[in-house]
Amino acid sequence: MIGKVIRGVRVQGLLRYLYGPGAKGEHCDPHIVAGFGDATALEPMVDADGRRDFRHLEGVLTQPVALLGDRNYRKPVWHCAVRAAPDDPVLADEQWAQIAAEIMHRTGLAPVGDVDAVRWIAVRHADDHVHIVATLARPDGVRPEVWNDGYRVRDACRAVEERFGLRSTAPADRTAARRPKRSETEKAVRRGQPVPSRTLLRRKVQMAAAGAGSEREFFESLRADGVLVKQRFSQRTAGEVTGYAVAAPGDVNADGQPVWYGGGKLAADLTLPKLRHRWTGADGSVRDSSAIRPPDGRHLSARTERAVLRTTVRRAADEARTTTDFLGRLQGYGLLVKVRDSQHEPGQITGYAVALPTEPGDEEPTWHSGSRLAEDLSLIRLQQRWRSPTFRRVPTLDYSDLTTEERQAFYDDAARAAAHATSQIRRYLVTNPFAAQDACWAASDTLHAAAQATGNHHLRQAADSYDRAARAPHGRIPRPTPAGNALRTAARLLALTGSVKNQTTVAVLLLVTSVIALLDTIAEIRRLQHRQAQADAARKAAAHVREARLADHSRTPQPTAKAAMSSQARLAMAAFPQPWAPLQPANPSRPPPHGPSPPTRPSRQRR
Repeated sequence: MIGKVIRGVRVQGLLRYLYGPGAKGEHCDPHIVAGFGDATALEPMVDADGRRDFRHLEGVLTQPVALLGDRNYRKPVWHCAVRAAPDDPVLADEQWAQIAAEIMHRTGLAPVGDVDAVRWIAVRHADDHVHIVATLARPDGVRPEVWNDGYRVRDACRAVEERFGLRSTAPADRTAARRPKRSETEKAVRRGQPVPSRTLLRRKVQMAAAGAGSEREFFESLRADGVLVKQRFSQRTAGEVTGYAVAAPGDVNADGQPVWYGGGKLAADLTLPKLRHRWTGADGSVRDSSAIRPPDGRHLSARTERAVLRTTVRRAADEARTTTDFLGRLQGYGLLVKVRDSQHEPGQITGYAVALPTEPGDEEPTWHSGSRLAEDLSLIRLQQRWRSPTFRRVPTLDYSDLTTEERQAFYDDAARAAAHATSQIRRYLVTNPFAAQDACWAASDTLHAAAQATGNHHLRQAADSYDRAARAPHGRIPRPTPAGNALRTAARLLALTGSVKNQTTVAVLLLVTSVIALLDTIAEIRRLQHRQAQADAARKAAAHVREARLADHSRTPQPTAKAAMSSQARLAMAAFPQPWAPLQPANPSRPPPHGPSPPTRPSRQRR
């Protein structure tokens, strides 16, 4: 059972609509089933010509409104439509009367035993729903409180479902995203848009947040995607950003101004304070919002780590003009930096090396000198470039120089991170299902990033369907966990790959298979948490991902016997996730970061 609250100005027009034939003649036998007084006495009288006389009913409903005067609500008419599910049994008038009284009691508008409560009636003109009409004024001259009345109506509906054995619906836990209003939907139809601007902006914000490593990169990604961005600054602290709003190009109001939506108007977890939790350090402190940071090095293979370092160093070199500025930007981007001093001239820097940060307790980071990353990234070549009069600063983060092997490594690492997170979540199935909340939240980032990177519409549908399953009740932000961090790393890697040209590679199929196992596990977690709506959302998302796997598999050319054996091994690894092992490092002398590598198949000798 669902209830929808609507506010209005005039009670007269609403009564005539409820007792009228309806837009398509669907109103049948309208009559009052409950109210603040006797239902029979409140029923409008029928004249000799068959017309109803609403004057008495209008008078008793609006009389308390006149007592408030200037203290009255701008829209004093409270209208709640309550509808049962199509498969629910037809309820009697007495049952609908109990339902209406329960709603009025739980909302606080007409508590049981309150003789000075607001005046209300419940009109039934169909088998499956009733309309509750109340005026927001008490006879004792007090204005009733209607804050969060929609959530109280939801709680009342769930109580009624249990009492009468009706179909169970989702609680009002604020995990669902904000739905577009009717005017927004009609505006999208007039403009020929596939979805309303609110829905489009929510998708873009979610994709930008999934692939961003910092607050600055989040806003840059939105602007690069064509979204209008407006930041809100603090009135107490100069330069401090406290919020943001976004608008779709061309979506304007009657005055020709853009229609802005704050992050909280899109979804509960898209406000700026909650987005900043994505970019917190290991100690829980918020990282520098001006930094654009690479993914966490704990879930990267040697090839991926090298590619991330190279592109990040190249960005710092494009923005810097001096050696000091260059080294400072590297540290600002979250890289570990060490320099090599000259043995002949003290204080002169002759080289540098960078590494990705590691967590406490991990092995020592692997350092890469600039010349090892690329020939043009040695300090001598960079200094010559900065002194050139034709040098121009190009502050853009471009990963177009990734090779095919590096993109393959990005996808393999993302798939392994997702499989690692799945194995961690499965441990919570027996111990504590509620401890997996952070991983459930981070899985949304992985889905959005995968949909953006592959351009697969099935993955896009999966990300939209999973949206509700990701959020914790009442907008709470979970504490970071290793499983959640692994999924955020997978999302970051997928965002860095850009759009792939060949969407039928084994790497994409491996990623999709890992995501299916992840979503199935999350659906079971949500079921154990007794959150049926979120479990259904996770299962629906898994069904869309399975369609993506079938579509990609049907387009994939038949591999050779050697390639087929490799792909089957990878699919088996994703179907039964275990703590993952990294790819074979580029430097054989370097030990793997997490235990020994899996045994390799011996090569055949030529006969």
